[in-house]
Amino acid sequence: MNNYWKLGSIAAAALVAAGCSSESEADGSSPDTITVDYAYYSPTSLVLKEKGFLEEAFADEGTEIDYVLSQGSNNALEFLSGGSVDFGSSAGAAALMAKGNNAPIKNVYIYSQPEWTALVTAEDSDIDSVEDLAGKQVAATLGTDPYIFLIRALDEAGLSEEDIEVVPVQHNDGANLLANGEVDAWAGLDPHMARQELEINADLFHRNKDFNTYGFLNVTEDFAEAHPEAVETVIEAYEEARQWTLDNPEETVEIMVQEAGIDPAVAELQLERNTFDNPVPGQEHVDSLTAAGEVLQKSGNLDESLDVEELLDDLIDPSFAENVIND
Repeated sequence: MNNYWKLGSIAAAALVAAGCSSESEADGSSPDTITVDYAYYSPTSLVLKEKGFLEEAFADEGTEIDYVLSQGSNNALEFLSGGSVDFGSSAGAAALMAKGNNAPIKNVYIYSQPEWTALVTAEDSDIDSVEDLAGKQVAATLGTDPYIFLIRALDEAGLSEEDIEVVPVQHNDGANLLANGEVDAWAGLDPHMARQELEINADLFHRNKDFNTYGFLNVTEDFAEAHPEAVETVIEAYEEARQWTLDNPEETVEIMVQEAGIDPAVAELQLERNTFDNPVPGQEHVDSLTAAGEVLQKSGNLDESLDVEELLDDLIDPSFAENVIND
């Protein structure tokens, strides 16, 4: 797992140096183009893209907005480290792991508090508890909240990753493996998890909302340094999308259906598992990731020599959101 992130970081360093050289000095201006991701696990990002709030916010500056799909936190963080996006959507704990491997990112906004992951098995499975996973095959996407959820659940049950066989696949592939009976369990992610719950009566046999770390909107350090005003404008657009989502849940479901190609019932269930109340990064997010960091270090997924408190202080920067939301 550590090698997974280290290799990505080495490759990313060269890409960042090449991709961000034009943004080395802050001049208060907006760039010609801003690239943001959108993700099926982030309803707010889908609303942002569909409603054109970013295009409207940057219309006077003439800045173009490009969108890139992230299939998981691992994708979003790879895109950020490689310089192919300026803003990327990830789980908080995944961002912490990436930061521990020198990813050049800052968390500047919380797009949701989701219960987007749980441990899932088939309807007729004899797995009823985390302890029952010993010796089993479990599909999970490395470097994402579902994987970290799995590690924390195992630790809580007195087990470790060595007690199971992790099958490393992307989220949608994990859902398909479970549906086809090719794995015993899956560390699920919405909307794929909600779809399996409704379509094949998949059993969410282990849930813990506190182990679901928050939805982090991250920005590259170079972009934040070069264009601090543009960061705030992006947050303003996200705030517009967040409020629109709260005010228009039925229309939000329609957007989720259109973008993700899922049934309305699946989108409704996914949206129900999201809370959009606290967008400013703060102590509750630090506390959540501190707890996750301790388990990640214990399991070897985060270098034990790293100071988690220092990592989080470097990762989480509430100043941009505070300037926008508290004004």
